[in-house]
Amino acid sequence: MKPIATDTHDFPKLREKGCIYVDKTRFIHRLVTDVGTNLFFISRPRRFGKSLTISALKALFSGRRELFKGLYIDGTDWKWEKYPIIHFEFNDLTTTSLEEFEKDLAHHVEDRLSEVGFTYDSSRSAHENFGKAITELAAKCREERGNSDGGVVILVDEYDAPVGHALGDIDFAEKVRDRLSAVYSQMKNRTGDIKFLFMTGVSKFTRLSVFSALSNIVDVSQRKEYATMFGYTEDELSANFEEHLHEHARIMDKSYDAYRAEMKRWFNGFRFTPDVKTTLYNPISVALTLDEKSASGFKATWATTGRPSMLMNFLKREDVLRIDPEATQKVRAAAFDVAELRDLQPIAMLYQSGYLTIKDYQSGRYVLGVPDEEVRQDLNMLLTGVAANRSMTWASRLGDHLLEAEWDDFFDGLKSLYAAMAYGPTEGRVHENAYGRCLSFLLASCGYEFKMEDVQSNGRADIVAKNPEMVCVFELKVDEPVDKAFVQIRKKGYAEPYLADGRPIWLIGLSFDSKTRRLVDYAAERL
Repeated sequence: MKPIATDTHDFPKLREKGCIYVDKTRFIHRLVTDVGTNLFFISRPRRFGKSLTISALKALFSGRRELFKGLYIDGTDWKWEKYPIIHFEFNDLTTTSLEEFEKDLAHHVEDRLSEVGFTYDSSRSAHENFGKAITELAAKCREERGNSDGGVVILVDEYDAPVGHALGDIDFAEKVRDRLSAVYSQMKNRTGDIKFLFMTGVSKFTRLSVFSALSNIVDVSQRKEYATMFGYTEDELSANFEEHLHEHARIMDKSYDAYRAEMKRWFNGFRFTPDVKTTLYNPISVALTLDEKSASGFKATWATTGRPSMLMNFLKREDVLRIDPEATQKVRAAAFDVAELRDLQPIAMLYQSGYLTIKDYQSGRYVLGVPDEEVRQDLNMLLTGVAANRSMTWASRLGDHLLEAEWDDFFDGLKSLYAAMAYGPTEGRVHENAYGRCLSFLLASCGYEFKMEDVQSNGRADIVAKNPEMVCVFELKVDEPVDKAFVQIRKKGYAEPYLADGRPIWLIGLSFDSKTRRLVDYAAERL
């Protein structure tokens, strides 16, 4: 079996080691031969192959044809010529202070310009050096070729990362944005010197000067031609990982069809364009899962590679309690562009960072939802922690108490969760809905399948949650004793549909005080 790369986004290294590479060079060929423009931007969530694509483009414009042997682009008429390449990677720039950021940005620009043979002038600013480098390198390229077919290739990976890292302090984030804008604005009057520009990021911060200065830059984030450029389709998964898939199915002692269905539920569900309904696997989730091939089954892997600081720095408890991540409807396209840092919307942030994806598109409006089980568990653990102003480790422990039927510890945790909620917005309606919402965040983060308002023949159970070890039937009451919750569960027969599967069934009553919005009474009974 070919090895799987789990820790590299270096295209040359991946190819030289003979690791699996899902051939995406037909998309790259489309980009580099586009007659309409040579300036492109695309946004995708983290760990979706953006850096690998940048690395492949760098190899392409370095004329390294040997690395592309057997790939789509190798069979095209691409000329394999060398160009000067300026390659910025902004994800790791320091944002502890404005002074440190400016210093780190200047060092990064100096290093990358020096790599391509430009003599950096320390008496000039970083952005002035960048502009001068574009002009001089393009002129040198044309002179060496003896014709006008020259220019600089500019590759910018995670162009927006420093702004995202700084979102915990909007004043600071705006200053970081301004410093980056000064760099990007150097391309405005030099587009004739640019052979090709490709920028990647998580969000489209439209106030960054690159979008206002480069009026002809094309955002292909939702273009149907590039719908499957990042992520793996079912066919790509089968064509490239078949041996690994069969081996993992054997280790898990599952039939191949059952294994593939479960893997799809866990990792396939991302959709980035309204016109193409094909859903995609997260590449890093596939790589980590098939490299480990755990006998215990599938687990959340995306979160282990780090949560997006942009989202973590932005989410507030008040926003969380208004979100229904399972179905967010009637979202306009404008919501995906981020203009004012002081007016960021949680739906946009969740979509850009990959926690929500396109589920449907009708009459110019989007329906968004959680992509897959892996993201569902991580998102709901995150939301539970944010809602309770507690760590996600705390939320995980609370789920463990429920799984082990450690009711004293579980109810103590729930009391803390709802006590934290009590100091949010003042609208009573929001909090009425939030009682069940926060509980559903917790259940989903712990891997429970759950239904809110579970419709049955005799009524609707507030929440029914299931996992392989137990079934939990929750009934929530406001300003009523918890005893009434159990009376209703038994009278309506909410547990009866689940009697036949043999799992322990727990009836759980929760009672809230509408004035304080706290959990004041609770009990659990095993049926």
